[in-house]
Amino acid sequence: MTLPKIGNLPPDFSLLNQNNETVRLKDFRGKNVVVYFYPKASTPGCTVQACGIRDYKKGFEELNTVILAISPDAPTKLQKFDVKYNLDFYLLADEDHATAEAYGVWGLKKFMGREFMGLIRTTFIINTEGKIVNIIEKVNTKTHHDQVIEYIKNNC
Repeated sequence: MTLPKIGNLPPDFSLLNQNNETVRLKDFRGKNVVVYFYPKASTPGCTVQACGIRDYKKGFEELNTVILAISPDAPTKLQKFDVKYNLDFYLLADEDHATAEAYGVWGLKKFMGREFMGLIRTTFIINTEGKIVNIIEKVNTKTHHDQVIEYIKNNC
């Protein structure tokens, strides 16, 4: 799988969120959009990453930026994740991992000596014109929010 290219339009998608509502990427044209893929709701790294985004929500709003977090979890699991941590941003269900595949982030992973197919934690920053302006492949869950907000401040 290959990642979309910077400067290109990203693959469009339509996914259910934690409230079973349909969310479409194309509906956010005119805003900066952070699309971040994470492996599994309520796991330690994913929770740290999501809570960092939550804590900077006002900063993202001031920068005309919406957050779309995508995982292979079902909407019911995403709802529990949202309620437990009061995340208050879009958590999207990609249960068949078709969107992850379109973005090139579904691939071979290794953990504790075993190999398996899974979601590779990656972030895409999309500008107000709907074009990909940055791709973060090496995501540090503890500082992800800082890295993303700094990029948007300085480049979008």
